[in-house]
Amino acid sequence: MARAFLFVLDSFGIGGAADAERYGDAGSNTFGHIAKACAEGRADRVGLRKGPLFVRNMLSLGLGHAAKTATGFSFGDSAKAQLASAFHGAAQEISSGKDTPSGHWEIAALPVRFDWGYFPDTVPAFPAELTEAIIREGGVPGILGNCHAPGTEIIERFGEEHIRTGKPICYTSVDSVLQIAAHETHFGLERLYEFCKVVRRLVDPLNIGRVIARPFIGETAGSFERTHNRRDYAVPPPEPTLLDRLTARGSRVIAVGKIGDIFAHRGISEVRKAAGNMAMFDKALGAMNDAGDGDLVFANFVDFDTEFGHRRDVAGYAAALEAFDRRLPEALAQLRQGDLLILTADHGNDPTWHGTDHTRERIPVIGTGPGFGGDIGLRVTFADIGETVAEHLGLTRGRHGTSFYAAIGGHA
Repeated sequence: MARAFLFVLDSFGIGGAADAERYGDAGSNTFGHIAKACAEGRADRVGLRKGPLFVRNMLSLGLGHAAKTATGFSFGDSAKAQLASAFHGAAQEISSGKDTPSGHWEIAALPVRFDWGYFPDTVPAFPAELTEAIIREGGVPGILGNCHAPGTEIIERFGEEHIRTGKPICYTSVDSVLQIAAHETHFGLERLYEFCKVVRRLVDPLNIGRVIARPFIGETAGSFERTHNRRDYAVPPPEPTLLDRLTARGSRVIAVGKIGDIFAHRGISEVRKAAGNMAMFDKALGAMNDAGDGDLVFANFVDFDTEFGHRRDVAGYAAALEAFDRRLPEALAQLRQGDLLILTADHGNDPTWHGTDHTRERIPVIGTGPGFGGDIGLRVTFADIGETVAEHLGLTRGRHGTSFYAAIGGHA
């Protein structure tokens, strides 16, 4: 029996991207800077966490070695903790941008070799004709925001006016995205989803990667809170991904978290969602238990990015990593002969960095499974991950990426 489990720690970059300077991110290192802050006592928070970063289970899979491969960063005595059945390395992104679709599509063996559309950092950010079309075809009295902004900040700034006027809050960032925040009850959750579908159609000619519904609750600026009913409306991948290839031959792809949204629900057999990383981990464990021969469980743990990376919350990010690490043995205990587990990321989001946006970084590629192990070095594209999973699950080679399956003991 061959099964594969692909866990994405959303935004957990390990620095060192060769082209980081092009994105204004030279020197960014999500893992390295969190570890440094923890070691120096700058990530202590009463009631949350204290002291050096403690992620011994990910270290046992080779996280320390992966970091050294990416940047030369040494995290304690990593070699001491290495499991014999673990493999490790790092990967460089070749896709344009540093956003979620690009990273995930490339992991699924489809690099993005075109440029996404972006909105300028001006006020207003959206072209007048787009704004007019959104208002007209979306059936709203107007929009609020129309600028670059962090999500929590713009909801605090415009939330009360939104409730009073019924105008949705529309904003963007350095990513190829148009986000829409609206109150779950005053505006309506289903109405927000339908409105986002309209906007998705309107931004297609601009090649915008995602339209994201950002529902929130609360009645005043001090009480507004985003809910976990977020929904992403992404452009479908322009070619078949690993997911399409698997479902076409009759295998199941169980998507945990926002994976289904990222791939526009193409190549997805089943979606399982939950609120928060720990609840998502429960869903991933259930999917692992349900997966059969030839199946893939593809899980995204989004809190690292949305709750801590974008908010530049170092202590929160560190605590989330430690919480995830404590749960990891539960996943390892589910592995049986023929299973392959890979932990990776889609981009960086260094919480010590300036601004509030993603950072262009290399990603860890660590994992395990009965009979596997070794050093895969620095991979030139995330697509090598997808091709490795493809080979493990018995698919023929795709157009992008090179499998490292033999290097970790596959078919030995």
